[in-house]
Order: sequence, then structure tokens, then C-alpha cells
Amino acid sequence: MDPCRDCHAGGVAAPAPLALRRHTVAIVGPPNSGKSTLFNRLTGLRQKVANYPGVTVEQRLGKLQVSRGREVDLIDLPGVYSLQARSEDEQVTRDVLMGNMKGTPRPEAIILVLDSTNLGRHLMLAAPILALGIPTLVVLNMADDLEKRGGLIDTADLAQRLGAPVALASATRGEGLEPIAEFLNGALAIPAPMELPVLNNPPACRAWATQVSGQAYRAPAPPLWTKRLDAIFLHPIMGPLIFAVVVVAVFQTIFTGAVPLMDGVEAVVAGSGQWLKQTLPGSPLRDLLVEGVWGGVGSVMVFLPQILLLFLFIGVLEDSGYLARAAVIADRTMARAGLQGKSFIPLLSAYACAIPAILATRTIESKRDRIATILIAPFMTCSARLPVYTLVIAAFIPERNLIGPFVGTRAAAMLGLYLLGFAAAVFTARVLKSSILRGERTPFVMEMPAYRWPTFRSLGLRLLDRGKVFLRRAGTVILGVAIVLWVLAHVPTKAGKAPEIAESVAGTIGRTVEPLIKPLGFNWKIGIGLITSLAAREVIVGTLGTIYGIESESDAVGLQKALQADLTPGGAVALLVFFAFAMQCMSTIAVVRRETGGWRWPAIQFAYMSSLAYVCAFAANRAVMAWLS
Repeated sequence: MDPCRDCHAGGVAAPAPLALRRHTVAIVGPPNSGKSTLFNRLTGLRQKVANYPGVTVEQRLGKLQVSRGREVDLIDLPGVYSLQARSEDEQVTRDVLMGNMKGTPRPEAIILVLDSTNLGRHLMLAAPILALGIPTLVVLNMADDLEKRGGLIDTADLAQRLGAPVALASATRGEGLEPIAEFLNGALAIPAPMELPVLNNPPACRAWATQVSGQAYRAPAPPLWTKRLDAIFLHPIMGPLIFAVVVVAVFQTIFTGAVPLMDGVEAVVAGSGQWLKQTLPGSPLRDLLVEGVWGGVGSVMVFLPQILLLFLFIGVLEDSGYLARAAVIADRTMARAGLQGKSFIPLLSAYACAIPAILATRTIESKRDRIATILIAPFMTCSARLPVYTLVIAAFIPERNLIGPFVGTRAAAMLGLYLLGFAAAVFTARVLKSSILRGERTPFVMEMPAYRWPTFRSLGLRLLDRGKVFLRRAGTVILGVAIVLWVLAHVPTKAGKAPEIAESVAGTIGRTVEPLIKPLGFNWKIGIGLITSLAAREVIVGTLGTIYGIESESDAVGLQKALQADLTPGGAVALLVFFAFAMQCMSTIAVVRRETGGWRWPAIQFAYMSSLAYVCAFAANRAVMAWLS
């Protein structure tokens, strides 16, 4: 079937092309319709993320080239089922489409993305969208699934019924996208408009959707494999067990699969640092580059392969449709903590970073549940903790098989830390929801997407985006801290020649806090790292790399060996526990303040997490040392 031909059929007029100046086009659709996949397909790498003015909802902006080199600005709006705003997410979509969003022009055209395999439900959104009177192209996505499952859509008939051009497409395969460019160029005919139901009347929209689809749509057969797999993955006993196996396998693979790449990055960093040391003449600038930049930033760069491998697994699980099932499984645990299943999605994204996780809580209608989710999100083990965990675990835990060759001691230790953070989050949520944030639990309803094979393009774009974020932090926050720390480590507290690092300004700061952290098994060097890691958790690795790089006269002394000399086993466990609980991220604190409208909740959050981290680290240090003695 030719989507372009069907879009022309029965038309009475063509819209004017979007020409002469830049135009704004909105991409709208329900969740799980493939809207963001289409946005990524159209814009590729030409996109950026920003915040709408006055709110915390993110907007994704991209550029699409149409004919004769002209470009159109695309806005990927948050997914909605209707224009009745019940959450901040839905309010943003409504405000942008109505032209009420400050700083964002009202779209001059809309690309409405609907799931062709679930048209009966998704078509309800077409009524309020078409009622806006904005030129709209209805893209029926997932056409490949529709065809495989025996479904059928008469796009010409449906276009006449809707009063808008209709195109079948598959965003994942990049098929059937030509009508979009034709629509934006004014080359598609627009059918005569039809009478639409009242905008804010869901029952009328539902009845209208059933009537409009009529003979134009034959629903596909239920996905056989989805039904069979759900019988296993959502089983009350097998489901959680399979989920646990998947999680363990991910961590084991991260440790074993990333090692060659990490060794390669480490060799490049060490080799380039040695080359600089031999090439540049002796000077403070050379010492800054070798000890500060290469010692600090390079120590963190080694962990990039592990982080990318983690996001690769998350992308595969998400794009395949499995993570939606994991949310259903986790809803039972959320219920015990007094939260709803909607809290699971933000908490899951917190394994990448707490900041977008906190922003994702805007989809939670209950204010009490939203605040509780915001407060516990930083307990989830974000990717910034991964370099710290990996460094300490590799230094103090020898790799041995626990369950044959499938699970090793290091992967088990890493998984234990992830579970520790999750347990702290559940405990804290339970305390909050039974006291200051007490409220009734709302039911959890989630639409299950069909299982699909992830595409290399989607996974590649995801990894490229995460790699850019990591490198940006390495090139800004970590680099800045490394340079400042190197300078402070070479400034003497007394007049005279360059001091030992312990007698420098940096060393003085570390020795000042040492009495406070000594009960945890930490020395003044770890103290400096704890202070600098307030900028970002992974900065402590760069900090220690800089400190040990300045101290060591031999490049052969690695960071792991230096830690082994400075930390007892009890101190090493305490450091892991401290980072599992502490709020070591000023950016997250700033986002919490903005989300909650003041300093009250972030102050409570920081004090609680810091106190919990200190007490548990103290107990861990004492317990390990008592056990070893």
C-alpha cells in the first residue's frame, strides 16, 4: 500500500507550504505510540533538550529538513491520552497546543502519532486535536506490526472520516515517512472537515472513535507471543524470579564484558599522559596537564565503557517492552511502601540519573506521592556511583565464581549495593507515607506495549546521547574540580617552596575534616574527595586520581593500589555504604528545590541522607573490622 497515494485520495484542498521562514510543528501522541521514535527518526542528531519556561517539564526540540533545504522546528510534546490536563506533563502539552506556553510559539501544524495496532483506544485523542483547527497529519505508526498480525486500515476512508490526511508508517523501520515532508510542503490534500464531539467529553470522544474507525479499520489479532510471554514474565512467582535473573546477568556482564574496553581506555589515558610528560618541557603547565587533567579526568574516563554498557542493557530492556512489565511486577513492592506503580518509572530512570527521574515525577497526579518519590529517587544507584563502586570493589574484592562461571563475587557486591539503595528507598518511602505524607494509594493503570526487537539506530542514538552527557561532565565539572584541586594542592599554607600535598591548602582542608570521618575508616585524602564529590559523585575518583598522581613519583602506582594502601577493608566497605546513601550531588538538590518550590524539602532530604550515610558507614566499618579481628 502506498501511503502517499492514500493521503491524496478524496482531498478537496491543500494547505499552503511551510515556507519563507522557520515554522514550528508539534508531534503529539499517546504514550507507547512510537512518537519519540518517530521524532528521533526525523531529526537524528539534530535535536536538543531544554526546559519549558516556568515549569520543570523538558521539551525536546529538533530540526527537520524539507524541500529546497528549508528546515522546520519540531517539538516532541509529552505523551497524552486526552487534552484534559491532570498532571504537569499533560498541562504542558495542552498549553503548547493552545498557544499559552510562554516562549513557545503555537504550532502551525501537528503530526499526530497513533498506534495502528491499538487504534480503537488511541483514536480518541484525534477528536480534541482536530478540534483545535490546526492542520494535522495523522500518522498511524507500527504499520509493520499491523500487517504481520493481519490488521487492515483503509487510510483513504479513514482520512475522509477524520477530515485530515492519514498515513501508515513504521518509525522503527523508517518506512512510510514520505508523506510527512509532503504534508509540511503543502503537497497533501486535506479532506473536508467533519463534525467533532465536544473537546472535554471523553465518552463522546470514545463513541466518536468507534464510529469513525467503523469499516475503515480491521483490528489485528492479539499478538500471540506477547500473550505467551506475559503469561511467564507477569506470573506472580516466575515474573520476579526472571526479573532477578535479568538484573544479575546485567551486572555480571557489565563487569566481565567491559573489562577489555576499560583496559584499552586506561592504556590510552596512561600512554597519552606519559607522552605529554616526555614531550613537554618541565613546567607547572606540564605538571597540571599530567597530574591534574590526565590524573583526574583520565581516572573517570576509564569507566565510560561500563556506563555505556549499562545504558545499552537498559535500552534493550526498555525498547523491547520488558521494562513496562517490570513496572507491573514492582507495583506490588511499591504498594508495600505506600506508593503507586507510577513511581516505579521515575525510580527506574534514577538508575541513570536522579535529575531526569525527579523531573519524570510530574506524571504522578498525587502531590504526596510525587514528593515522596522525589525524596527517595536519589537513593537509587545512579550511573555516577558506578565509577566509585567499580574502583573500590575491584581494589578490595578478588574475583571468584559464586554460581559457576555465571555470577562472580564482584558482580554480587555491585548488585548488593544496588539492592541496598533500593531497600533504603522503600524504607524511607514507607516512613514518609505513614507519617508526614500519609494519603490514599491511587490505582496503577499502565498500557502494555507489544514486545518488539530493539533497533540498532535507537540504541545507537541512546548511547551517543549518554556518552555526550558523560563527556560533557568530564570536560566541565570534573575538569574544573581537577584543575582547582591541583592548584590548591600546590599552594603552601606557609611561605616557602612548594609543599608536600599534606601541607598544602587542599591537604589542610582534608586534615580539618579528618577527625569527623576517621571513625568511618577514612583519612584526609578521602575527606577531600567527599568534599569535591558534592559537585558530582564521580568527581571523587578524579580527585583521588589527582591526589595520588601528585604524590606518586612512579606512574606504575595505580589508583587501586593506592587505595589499598590507604583504606582498611572496613573503610572500603564504609566508603561504598556512604556513597550508597549520601546525597553527593548539588545539581540534584537544586532540582529538588525547584520541583518542590522551596528549600524545606531539599534541606530535609540532604540532612536525612547524610545522617543515614554517616551512621550506616560507621556501623559497616566497625562490623567489618570486628569480623576480621
